[in-house]
Amino acid sequence: MDWKLELVFVPVSDVDRAKDFYVNKVGFNADYDERPSDDVRFVQLTPPGSACSICMGEGLLDAPPGTGTTLQMVVDDIQKAHDHLKNNGVDVSDIEVLPWGHFVYFADPDGNKWAVQYIPWRNTGQGAGQGAGQDATGQGNG
Repeated sequence: MDWKLELVFVPVSDVDRAKDFYVNKVGFNADYDERPSDDVRFVQLTPPGSACSICMGEGLLDAPPGTGTTLQMVVDDIQKAHDHLKNNGVDVSDIEVLPWGHFVYFADPDGNKWAVQYIPWRNTGQGAGQGAGQDATGQGNG
């Protein structure tokens, strides 16, 4: 049996501001925005190419805004991801190169944290054990 993660709740203070940030700055698709009752609003947003969405709304969570666990997306071009975020006004970190991948970090307007990872050996056809000891140039670092 498959167990697929398909929806993660993100606590926000202003649903419209958060939706605008994720759709117009980060580039998520707006899948659903409905108010099934007067005290409930459900918004579902999905990163391009992802099988997992985030949701936010009103009357859904008790968690304070900005207290979501750090979420992580994986991309096939970290420079392109960095440039996209920066060019859209997102306060994004510089690219950090680590033995297990290249990363950029950002937060939404409420402070929910995100990591974006590029895994070099996935694009080379090498296994996860290979490439893990490589630097940004693909050379061994040890």
